[in-house]
Amino acid sequence: MKNIVILISGGGSNMAAIVRAAQSEQWPARIAAVISNKADAGGLAFAEANGIPTAVVPSKEFASREEFDATLRSVIDMYEPDLVVLAGFMRILTAPFVEHYAGRMLNIHPSLLPHFPGLHTHRQALEAGHDRHGATVHIVTAELDHGPVLGQAEVDVLPGDTEDTLAARVLQQEHILYPRVIRSFIEHGAPAQQ
Repeated sequence: MKNIVILISGGGSNMAAIVRAAQSEQWPARIAAVISNKADAGGLAFAEANGIPTAVVPSKEFASREEFDATLRSVIDMYEPDLVVLAGFMRILTAPFVEHYAGRMLNIHPSLLPHFPGLHTHRQALEAGHDRHGATVHIVTAELDHGPVLGQAEVDVLPGDTEDTLAARVLQQEHILYPRVIRSFIEHGAPAQQ
């Protein structure tokens, strides 16, 4: 049985989708912990209600990113993770932290990478006039949103779309894509078929 540690910063809807899939599909893995950098992250209550250990490492209490990352790493490592999953974890991680989990840390990004790394992806897609948008699961590397792609899900950009309507459709696809890619990664160490 492999251990998955999920990092969140907010409501945790992707984390919840992963937990539900792991439980209903009987993955050969368990969600060992959900860790947040914010004590008020809504996803912590969902994890606790599902019997998953939680921890908070408040990023604002550290003088530097390096100090925060070192503490976060020590908390994560208590759960002996085979895989670290970033699910709405809104922190840029230092290179030493990323290197510690090299090849075993995944992220989901709300765009079809390499298009629109960083923030405000839905606005960027609309402003660029793209007719397709979506989400990408990738291996985390020191370069933000540039790691090897493991899977993507696409949605049409519809006439009259706003950032909110487009974001809602992309999020629905994230909830399908992320669990599928994680399960494939755990079982095969390879990308899920698109």
